Parts: sequence; structure tokens; C-alpha cells
Amino acid sequence: MIHFHDLRHTGNTLAAHAGASLRELMDRMGYSTTRAAMVYLHATDERQRAIADALSQLAEGNRPRSSSVPSGTQRARKRRDAS
Repeated sequence: MIHFHDLRHTGNTLAAHAGASLRELMDRMGYSTTRAAMVYLHATDERQRAIADALSQLAEGNRPRSSSVPSGTQRARKRRDAS
């Protein structure tokens, strides 16, 4: 049996996945504090990869090119891909 709360949770989880900010989630749910809204901001592997990629791109643009020394992100990806 599906309950209203299940639909509310799914809708807000999908909104968070779509990029809704904490403030936007609070507004959608009618919360005045961040505590309850934080439940919907699940850290997924996909999102963690996107954040790491964005940070890597920022770092690549701000550091001198040195192809002989892999970055920490490159080393982590190599370890992840090897396992």
C-alpha cells in the first residue's frame, strides 16, 4: 500500500536529484529548518563523481600541465577502475 508520505518522500528525493537546493527543498516541504530537509539530500555515487569531475576541471584550469605526475583524482580513478 502506498501512503502519501511515500509519494512526498519520492517527489522530494527526485527534486534533490534534479539539483534542488536545500532552501528549495525546505520551501517545497514547508519546513523552516534544515534538519528535516537534509533527509532528501542523499549522496549518491553518481553525484560524488560529478562533484569530483567538476573540481578536477577547475583544478586542471588553474595548475600547470605536468603529464608525468598524475593528479590525485586520476590516481583515485585508476584505483577504482582496477578494483
